[in-house]
Amino acid sequence: MSLPSFTGSLSNFEHYDSTRHIGTVFPDKKVQLSDLLKAPNADVLIKDLAVLVSQRGVVFFKDQNITIEEQKVLGARLGELTGKPETSKLHRHPLTQDGAELGEFVSVISSAQRPDYDTGRASSGWHADITFEHVPSDYAILKIHTLPETGGDTLWASGYEAYDRLSEPYKKFLEDLTAVHSAPQFIEYSKIKGFEISAGPRGAPENVGIDLTAAHPVIRTNPVTGFKALFVNKTFTKRINELTRDESEKVLDFLTGHVAENHDLQVRWRWEKNDVAIWDNRSNFHTATNDYEALRVGDRVVSLGEKPFFDANSKSRRETLGLKE
Repeated sequence: MSLPSFTGSLSNFEHYDSTRHIGTVFPDKKVQLSDLLKAPNADVLIKDLAVLVSQRGVVFFKDQNITIEEQKVLGARLGELTGKPETSKLHRHPLTQDGAELGEFVSVISSAQRPDYDTGRASSGWHADITFEHVPSDYAILKIHTLPETGGDTLWASGYEAYDRLSEPYKKFLEDLTAVHSAPQFIEYSKIKGFEISAGPRGAPENVGIDLTAAHPVIRTNPVTGFKALFVNKTFTKRINELTRDESEKVLDFLTGHVAENHDLQVRWRWEKNDVAIWDNRSNFHTATNDYEALRVGDRVVSLGEKPFFDANSKSRRETLGLKE
């Protein structure tokens, strides 16, 4: 069975799906995000792009000339045109200091900032951005402009497909649970470097304080697609509230392994200079591959969405699209 198209007004541009479950690529370098922003029907194009990203998880564009300012505009508009709360703006990362070179709403993703200690297995880095915030991210945009000759790929995994592969009793079990997400590593980093974490508000009135801790449903409904998705991750999810500590550890070990070890619900992107990836943090996970020594640098804009929720009447991706296993 062929998959339906979600490209809408973008359908005239050359594109293909990376895998069956996640990822769409616009390979023509003539398709520029900066041009979409200036088009007479810009709102239509950007809304359709947001829906495509939410449906397919992550969308890739080749060799983009989009500027930092345009990246911020696009990051904001994706969520605004798909109904996010008016109070949700671009996120200021808690480690971003006043006077940052590219401003408070841009995170420089640089290998020069990698820890110089053993971080364990490569699969330990899976996460969704900033889930330690009470109002976490909807969309993220990353442009890589400096990269090694080889290595430094990024992988994304579908939270929709991770949910769909669970047994029906296990799905029902998880749908009644909530989990604590926190980022003590950022607090420790700020202490080592000798600066204070931004107390906020960090892009939304709910994102205040320096404890960097929030509680979210284990299964989350994406408001753009209406699909259910797994919403725990290896980096930030610390425990499941309704379970004992031992039970929580076992369940989280299973769920994070479920995402990391099922390579057929993942897509791997080999970056080339000035490529852009746009993804939906509500329903997907990602991790970098640290298999290089040369400098790798990119600029990321993260926008904020809604407070995570689970709608018992929502459906799974497979159920909605009529997909078989």
